[in-house]
Amino acid sequence: MSSSASGRADRPAAGTVLCSGTLRTGIPFRERLAAAGAGGFSAVSLWGRDYEDARREGLTDADMAALLDDHGLVVAELDPAWWWLPGAADVRIPPDLDDERIFAFGERELFAIADALGARSLNAVDVFGGSWSLDEATASFAACCERAAEHGLLVHIEFLPWSRIPDLRTAWRIARDADQPNGGIAVDAWHYDRSGSAADRGVLRAVPGEHILAVQLCDGPAGPDADPIRATLHERRLPGAGTLDLAALVEDLRATGTTAPWGVEVFSDELDALPSEEVGRRAGASLAALLGPPTGAPRRA
Repeated sequence: MSSSASGRADRPAAGTVLCSGTLRTGIPFRERLAAAGAGGFSAVSLWGRDYEDARREGLTDADMAALLDDHGLVVAELDPAWWWLPGAADVRIPPDLDDERIFAFGERELFAIADALGARSLNAVDVFGGSWSLDEATASFAACCERAAEHGLLVHIEFLPWSRIPDLRTAWRIARDADQPNGGIAVDAWHYDRSGSAADRGVLRAVPGEHILAVQLCDGPAGPDADPIRATLHERRLPGAGTLDLAALVEDLRATGTTAPWGVEVFSDELDALPSEEVGRRAGASLAALLGPPTGAPRRA
């Protein structure tokens, strides 16, 4: 473990997370933290662009770390790790085609942010697809976990229904066979529903809780969606404001014994129109109504 990672051992754990996507792109760093504080969250997630924007605002790494401490917050996951699958790191996306500023932040950049701010985990997704086999994906995930461990990071696979890791079964198969102590899966409520994974509750309950490393909660209208990607990025709702069976999801997650932080990730045009602190308050209230009293704190790498 690197010296920067070992120096984070005494940082508080992330129990509830205001995920970056719940606030519209471009919200200043201080405002993001204020929104999380307004909602009673103990952590935030960050995309590389959030960090870059903060630097452009004139904040140093020390400034950001101090602001996090002042608000009683930590950084939960960094999002997204897009380069880990075979061939993905070789893909080059020109900046003018990268409106969301995803591909400007590769492994080196996100590891540097993790070291600077003390992030807990890395969220790994399949963006490009390809011809790789599940065995090849497993080997790549194991290697990513080993590199991440040098920075004190957990790594979780988030399955996306339109990707080559489309559901819970596939994500867990890769994480299970990679057999890394800091590796596991993330469960996003929208993708869990839209992938059909919610149809068999026994699959989730069979995943060992220590390998369920992140949870991203939201609600939404009944599917199917005319445009799945647009729907997931614009039409999510706060927990309790849609048709997803979140009570069953929470019950099943708790049955695994997971101590993953509970995040709220609601990409929503409706929320984007509101002041950020109001979004934070509504997100925190919806999470509290769903979860009830706290049930524990998540482990670190």
